[in-house]
Amino acid sequence: MKTVQVNMHEAKSRLSQLGENAWSGVKVVIAKSGKPYLDLLPHKEVGKPRKPGRYKGRIRISKRFDYMPDDVIDAFEGKL
Repeated sequence: MKTVQVNMHEAKSRLSQLGENAWSGVKVVIAKSGKPYLDLLPHKEVGKPRKPGRYKGRIRISKRFDYMPDDVIDAFEGKL
């Protein structure tokens, strides 16, 4: 991945070009006093908001879901 570092003043005057670079996969670092200060990243849409209950009636939980064998409990408690 190619990286471009520009100072804050230069970034102000080249923002459109730097934005295009970021969208094309170039890592754009904006520096302040010669030190990396900001990374310019393209905006990515987040997925749809989670909708609770969309699997209601489609998932079954075993009646033995909470069952835990004694040897497993002993192992967790350090009794083995």
